[in-house]
Amino acid sequence: MKPTVRYQSDKLFFILLPVCVALSMWLARYIPDNVFDQFVAPVLITGSVAVAFFGSWIIFRHSEDLRTRKLWGYTLLAWGVADSAYLVCWFFAPMVVMDMGAYKLTPYELLIGNLLGWYLLLYPTEALRPRWLNLRRSLWQLLPMCALLALNYLVRLNLEYLLIIYPLVLLALLLSHVRAYRIWCEENFSTLDDIDVRWIVRYLFMAALMGIVFLYMCLSHSHSRGFTQLWLVIFMFAYSTEQILFRRDPWMMLQHSEKEESPLPLPDDDSEEMEESPSDDGSNDALRQTLEQWMEREKPYTNPEFRLMDLQQVLPMNRTYLSRFLQTEFECTFYQFVNRYRIDEAMRLKMDNPDMKIGEIAARCGFSSPTVFTRTFTNITGITPREWARKNS
Repeated sequence: MKPTVRYQSDKLFFILLPVCVALSMWLARYIPDNVFDQFVAPVLITGSVAVAFFGSWIIFRHSEDLRTRKLWGYTLLAWGVADSAYLVCWFFAPMVVMDMGAYKLTPYELLIGNLLGWYLLLYPTEALRPRWLNLRRSLWQLLPMCALLALNYLVRLNLEYLLIIYPLVLLALLLSHVRAYRIWCEENFSTLDDIDVRWIVRYLFMAALMGIVFLYMCLSHSHSRGFTQLWLVIFMFAYSTEQILFRRDPWMMLQHSEKEESPLPLPDDDSEEMEESPSDDGSNDALRQTLEQWMEREKPYTNPEFRLMDLQQVLPMNRTYLSRFLQTEFECTFYQFVNRYRIDEAMRLKMDNPDMKIGEIAARCGFSSPTVFTRTFTNITGITPREWARKNS
């Protein structure tokens, strides 16, 4: 998908999500409980089933053997099966889901809330830490919840609030990996389109919002509160499927280029052995000069797909030491290093060609879109390209 379309999709998220929440909460005020139970809820649950099954079918058809996509496909499939079973029970074997007038969460609510929270966090776990997630670790994540449920209802301890916040604990653990993931991407890629951590943060935000609405629905014990919850489910499934389908997998990109089989290392991983590492005997200056001359002469940064491992053409180091060399000699990540050259090239082009449009400059300098170019230019120089052009005209 083209970056401009992705940018429009990002803007739609910040427009449609608040509209979905606000409009559903407003409409829920005018839906009687009996109307919600008999007509509205079955229709919306059927809609979520359709979105889940269709989304999983699309994902599996275009999985391209990516673990993240397959995991999301299984998530949708399992949710669709669960909601289908819930619909059958709704019409043929009614279950008491909420204890009207109660002042605490029922066992059913606690169990479902925790399971859904855990299940929705499987995809971002795999996205942030590729190849780390397996069946054993997934079950270990469920163990504290099972222990708390057992203590709460076998020993009769009041642990409802601990059970409520357990999914938030898992969410907090995931957020602790966001920064490491972003640094790792910046150390290996010169373009972060469709692999940036912002999408995962948006996903986690939607998951947290669904948890909050679910909790509010349970504690208020008003069936109409489920109206907002169901609309959020449909929105999250549809939007997430679109994003995941067109999101590039950074681990697979490196695996294809390096033919490695080891898990994706975090920035502090020192497991790789040195092929030829920087030394302190003065050779770093020569390597730095060689790299700078190659960058100026060949201009590899004009290729949007320029990656860290491409530096091996002039520097005989593996990925770990290439990153360390850039941090030591240039005090920046590979992403920042390349964008400095791109911005310098953009300035030269604008000085030599005052009438050249921003879009053409961005394309010739290796940026994926004028929007990315403007944002990067502003971050590095402190002013927009137009302001710079006026000052230097």
